[in-house]
Amino acid sequence: MLEQRIQQQFFDAADLKYRSAESLTRPIAEASQAIVGVLTAGGKLLVCGLGAAAALASLCAARLMGRFERERPGLAVIALGADAVVTSQLVASGGVSALLARQVSTLGAPGDLLLLFDAEGELDGALAAVQAAHGKDMAVVALLGGGGGALRAALGETDAAIAVPHERGARVLEMHLLILHCLCDAIDLQLLGEQDPP
Repeated sequence: MLEQRIQQQFFDAADLKYRSAESLTRPIAEASQAIVGVLTAGGKLLVCGLGAAAALASLCAARLMGRFERERPGLAVIALGADAVVTSQLVASGGVSALLARQVSTLGAPGDLLLLFDAEGELDGALAAVQAAHGKDMAVVALLGGGGGALRAALGETDAAIAVPHERGARVLEMHLLILHCLCDAIDLQLLGEQDPP
């Protein structure tokens, strides 16, 4: 029974990836183009994640500032909420929902872009971060789960949502990792061109 349940996890994850490939391709491509547009225009990418997705935000910043699969110059990316001392101070002064919004409003500038990972619907913090980005004339790309709900409704015309069609947070988080890798690859393709086959 235990082995069947574990095997089912693999089947469920594979099924979600297969079912999502067609519907998520265009939003991922458009998001990568928006990110490249901001970075090549001299702006920066602010990346944040809520709940378990905070680790994805740090990974995203590492992949873009450092490298994904090819060498290239570092890109202007800041992972919000990554500094433990700053985070504890901001939480103490304004609560968790104000944490990312404060960082966005402090570090963001017009022409920058906020990339938000929210796999489990951490609505208060996500909405506050999006509102702070809009207050700074920043566009937002939001990676969401399910239909995106109120957060998707809060996005503006220049924003984009990549909503994984699943309600279970673990599956959404797995898909967000794949989407992150797709974004990194697409960004490198646009900046560096096609890679010669090995």
